[in-house]
Amino acid sequence: MRRSRGVFLASALVVATLLATAFVGLDPTRMTAASAQTAGASPLRVRSHRLVDAEGQDVILHGVNRMGSEYMCAQGRGIFDGPTDQTSIDAMKGWGVNAVRLPLNEHCWLGINGVLPAFGGTAYRDAIVAYADALVAHGLYVILDLHWSGPGDVLALAAPPMPDADHSVAFWSDVARTFAGNDAVIFELFNEPDPDTNRDTAAAWTCWRDGGACDGVPYTAVGMNALVRAVRGAGATNVIALTGVQWGNTLSHWLEYAPSDDNLVASWHTYNWAWCTTVACYETNIGSLTDDVPVIASEIGSDDCDATWMGELMDWLDHHRLGYLAWTWSTWLASSCEASGLILDYDGTPSPYGEIYRDHLYALPKRLR
Repeated sequence: MRRSRGVFLASALVVATLLATAFVGLDPTRMTAASAQTAGASPLRVRSHRLVDAEGQDVILHGVNRMGSEYMCAQGRGIFDGPTDQTSIDAMKGWGVNAVRLPLNEHCWLGINGVLPAFGGTAYRDAIVAYADALVAHGLYVILDLHWSGPGDVLALAAPPMPDADHSVAFWSDVARTFAGNDAVIFELFNEPDPDTNRDTAAAWTCWRDGGACDGVPYTAVGMNALVRAVRGAGATNVIALTGVQWGNTLSHWLEYAPSDDNLVASWHTYNWAWCTTVACYETNIGSLTDDVPVIASEIGSDDCDATWMGELMDWLDHHRLGYLAWTWSTWLASSCEASGLILDYDGTPSPYGEIYRDHLYALPKRLR
């Protein structure tokens, strides 16, 4: 949820020198398929209102967000914030996690708008593919989401209100070609849409679906219809997650406006400072969808270590057999509950906030794992 988290990120991720380099284009000779899936996480698909594996068994995602790959590259500091080695993967698995969400930067993937060659274009794409492949090989599902993007020739240094007509179709076409054939990877097409000045209106949902000139979006937006077509046109059969409006916290008209596709899930984001924070709201906002489409809470979190609120939220999701991924597997200010950092180190030592999440995963009954 952008409002509170963005304040902390803005203060912590200041970079002294930004970038001034030439365009680094896509390499036309690059292989357009990720490495073959190994005996790790099973391919996923949608069956009715459930997410299932290759054997037709229900899959409930319990995971973490792995922030860093949306901002490090654009700030000229690297590609990942923290290690991506075997030890760090084992630490996540040690919590009982079965899914990892990787935020991506549109300009870094495409290698445009002054991203340093060492951290953008081929270098960035290869690093994301290698890490995603490693996670899948070790039995972890991966969600790739378009987190930072932007129109024109200005480097993406923040999360905008909607995907842009300039680059987002090219981004998803290329990501889809790259990961086609690895259906343990889910594509979340945009992090937190907030068109029509972040309201739950017909105008917001129409923009969400169709793009164009939208109130509250200072550029030409591209909608979910076009992005779904781009993914399918690239030959990818992966599950696609579509996040609702109002920074992902509202799914009220998701079914009415969702593109026509038989492999979609609804993505929901909620934090203790959002507007849908009670069981009564969950029932009306989310519960009405659960008989028709799979729902994944791809971002949940608290900025005050509120175990009561977190427990109530996760208990509700568990009752409805819905998956969720906590923000964020990062050591950044993890000693402070305000920053929603799950860990104190990349060996998996939990922060006070992380302990709430880890202990809940430990206590899950086998039927929900």
